[in-house]
Amino acid sequence: MPEIKKLLIANRGEIALRIHRACHEMGIKTVAVHSTADADAMHVRLADEAICIGPPAAADSYLNIPNIISAAEISGADAIHPGYGFLSENARFADIVELHGIIFVGPKPEHIRTMGDKIEAKRTAGALGLPLVPGSDGAVSDVVEAKAIAEKAGYPVIIKAASGGGGRGMKVVNSPQELETQMQQAGTEAKAAFGDATVYLEKYLGNPRHIEFQIFGDGNGNAIHLGERDCSLQRRHQKVLEEAPSPVITPEERDRMGGIVAKAMADMGYRGAGTIEFLWEDGDFYFIEMNTRLQVEHPVTEMITGLDLVREQIRIAEGHPLTLRQQDVQFRGHAIECRINAEHPRTFAPSPGLVTMFHAPGGMHVRVDSGLYAGYKVPPYYDSMIAKLIVYGTTRNGALRRLRRALEEFVIEGPVTTIPLHQALLDDPEFQQGDYTIKWLEQWLAKQDA
Repeated sequence: MPEIKKLLIANRGEIALRIHRACHEMGIKTVAVHSTADADAMHVRLADEAICIGPPAAADSYLNIPNIISAAEISGADAIHPGYGFLSENARFADIVELHGIIFVGPKPEHIRTMGDKIEAKRTAGALGLPLVPGSDGAVSDVVEAKAIAEKAGYPVIIKAASGGGGRGMKVVNSPQELETQMQQAGTEAKAAFGDATVYLEKYLGNPRHIEFQIFGDGNGNAIHLGERDCSLQRRHQKVLEEAPSPVITPEERDRMGGIVAKAMADMGYRGAGTIEFLWEDGDFYFIEMNTRLQVEHPVTEMITGLDLVREQIRIAEGHPLTLRQQDVQFRGHAIECRINAEHPRTFAPSPGLVTMFHAPGGMHVRVDSGLYAGYKVPPYYDSMIAKLIVYGTTRNGALRRLRRALEEFVIEGPVTTIPLHQALLDDPEFQQGDYTIKWLEQWLAKQDA
């Protein structure tokens, strides 16, 4: 059984720091790779070794596979953890890492490849027994075929890019007359964004929630679920706040769907952390995609289960069995995560720049995942998320009260941040009651601007 003694972190920001901390608690040395723009980043300062892998542009640094592999070989790293984003769901990268005799802290490359293609992912999910949204079985290029599928599924339908996400290459179609034009536009957008014009078609759910299940597999046919997260608070398909458990999922639904997803992952022989994402409406779950990596919102699951997900990833990569069996997993209390972005809280214009003051909230059951410090310059080249605030309470109302207090304590001066947005959300009665869907936040924002 291989033992990881030195791990290269192929990422930046708060997730790189999160991985570094887990490694040091396990007695594993860390290697930070960084662009020239991140030379002063906190994870670079704290790592045992740091290697510059290129200029600021991600394509020349954090997405530069030869430079990352070279850094691993120069430093003598036994393993590479990709974090999330960048190369975390790149099957070719996972292949190359393993071909160089380095442990990839993540799923098997073939599973990344399968779940990275949304059409193949849907086909695989259906074969594994996961409930699907009605729609096409695969790619659709013929308008006559698309109209027949749409008629059967029922309008409105949504056209989606097979190779992407984030809202690009997605078109909602309300009638047969719109279908041909919207298919062409979706294909053009998909080609421009992802280099692949392939699209597929699904029934468009009117007002669902986004519910996802955290799973872990050992790669040898054993898998467990760690409950669901509600990630319905989204703006332009980007998550803003997440909580666990969901305010609308009953313990019976959790056990039923959790059992289905765990069995599916066991049957697949899945290795490591993964997330099965569903749309939920009127008590029914519909599979939308699987993320074959750690999620940004993994801390809320850690808070309610007590399991360190990064540590578990590393243990599984070393060949150890799962720490817990399903019957050992216990869900306690409620956790909420706010994504703090360097953006204007109303216009969402990016706000990089010098952090002149930084004070993280503290106290019982308050966690801040961030690489910020006073004197750090938030670079303009990457994602605008600069911190995550996670709180825990024995009840949802208790967690909301703790979150309100923690946001009041949180001080970031210099860049404009979305802290005021989260404070305003906490004052809304519908949010307080957990009464929201994936459309709710954008409607709420429109009302604020009216």
